[in-house]
Amino acid sequence: GICNGFQALIKLGLLPHGRIADPDENAPALTYNTIGRHVSKIVATRVSSVLSPWLMRAEVGDVFLTPVSHGEGRFVADDGILARLKENGQIATQYADREGRPTMDPKFNPNGSCLAIEGIASPDGRVFGKMGHAERAGFNLYKNVPGNFETGIFESGVAYFG
Repeated sequence: GICNGFQALIKLGLLPHGRIADPDENAPALTYNTIGRHVSKIVATRVSSVLSPWLMRAEVGDVFLTPVSHGEGRFVADDGILARLKENGQIATQYADREGRPTMDPKFNPNGSCLAIEGIASPDGRVFGKMGHAERAGFNLYKNVPGNFETGIFESGVAYFG
């Protein structure tokens, strides 16, 4: 799920649980950006785990540029859930600075997501959600913006599930 699709997966419980689950007061959420407004820009995201088959063409540490456009993209969760996501390798992608390090700096993490989380996976990796619009990449787009926009998630999904 991308952007609003990620929000739907969170609300259903498919993320982070991998199954439909009723939300409770401790459930993770995507909420208003800390900057208090809609953001539309290109950000760097770092692959932090390749648990998900959607990332089978990537390696941990790879950095991709991706457009974001949202007003409610800040991933929030309590410390217990964040620790479990980290321990299970479910933190798939994180907002990154120019050196490719996860960051809370609003220049690079425009919504203020906890642990700089941009995307997470279910425990088995099959369900993957992210805020960045990976579908907004293609030939002759962003010609004047240096960097790699091709995450390979769609080709990976077809190869795995196809």
